[in-house]
Amino acid sequence: MAPPPPAGSSALDVLQFLSTALSQRGPYALPYAEETKWLIRQHLVSLIEAFPSLHPQTSSFTHNDGRTVNLLQADGTIPIVFGNVFYNIPLSIWLVERYPLSPPSVFLNPTAQMVVKANHPHVDRSGCVRVPYLQSWVYPSSNLVDLVRSLSQIFSNDPPLFSRQNPIPNPPANPIPSPPPNASRIFSSLSPYASRLQGRPTEDANEVFRRNAINKIIEAVHADIAGLHKAREAEIEGLFATQAELRRREQELACGVREMSEEKEGLEQQLQLVLMNMDLLEEWVRQNEGKWPHEVDVDNVFQPADMFSRQLLECTAADLAVEDTIYSLDKAMQEGSIPSDMYLKNVRALSREQFFHRALETKVRAALVQAQVTSMAARASHYAS
Repeated sequence: MAPPPPAGSSALDVLQFLSTALSQRGPYALPYAEETKWLIRQHLVSLIEAFPSLHPQTSSFTHNDGRTVNLLQADGTIPIVFGNVFYNIPLSIWLVERYPLSPPSVFLNPTAQMVVKANHPHVDRSGCVRVPYLQSWVYPSSNLVDLVRSLSQIFSNDPPLFSRQNPIPNPPANPIPSPPPNASRIFSSLSPYASRLQGRPTEDANEVFRRNAINKIIEAVHADIAGLHKAREAEIEGLFATQAELRRREQELACGVREMSEEKEGLEQQLQLVLMNMDLLEEWVRQNEGKWPHEVDVDNVFQPADMFSRQLLECTAADLAVEDTIYSLDKAMQEGSIPSDMYLKNVRALSREQFFHRALETKVRAALVQAQVTSMAARASHYAS
């Protein structure tokens, strides 16, 4: 936790303390919204500049429900004028969690020699202050400087604290120009809070109006900047999402290009293989052209390796021939070239013949597999021996 600046510190020290306190993280973090911290810092700096007797600090605040939180407060005194004499009222201004949307909490800090005036219209026995400015607090027009000025005016008309040694009952509403006998001793024993500041000049009304107008303009500008900041953040988030989608598509396109390049290389290799084989075949044709004394019988170029292969070849050829014949009969039936009774009779006969061909083909395949197994077993036993 950042140490509070000493009383009478410069505005730079106060600003540095507030910046450090509002940027704290972890267990010492202050419970204020991030978008309002700049306004809290500005309000406190303006307050300390207008009332140097107040100084900011952080301390634990206990709510009525028992919750304890670490909050910012402006602690010190505010000036009042009673009986043409200046006095200082000790108090603390607590900035609650929802400040500046919610008004601060103000408490008097009477010393052991002080007593809170009974039945004060704006202060209860516990020292809690309730004035119209707090009850009509409106963000963003309300601020701490105007609050303290309102407190100073109200307490000047009706002081809330008196000395225990010299209590004074209800002072007159309109004090006379010269101070009454006991009024000069209202805070006589309350040093450092009681200090007479006779001759202190009052602030110029035009200067106050100018400063308030400047503060209002600054608050409006900051509100506009905050709105623009949120809009730009939303726009940046949208751009980031678009960028992520573009990167994903870029990866997909790169993967697709890589796969197409690999496929192209494979096709080029196959093309080279085909061209090489074609060159070999063409070379073989050139070398063997004219070497055959008679025309080659294509049907006898390839011969089955054994009896089972020959039977399998004949059965398969017969099966396919019957299949082609049945297909031709179907076309003739659709075109009306043959009557239906002739179609059915021929199809029945062909189907019977095809059945026998396929049955024989199945037996030949089984015998061929058995012969291959026997041959492999014989070779295995030969190698084993």
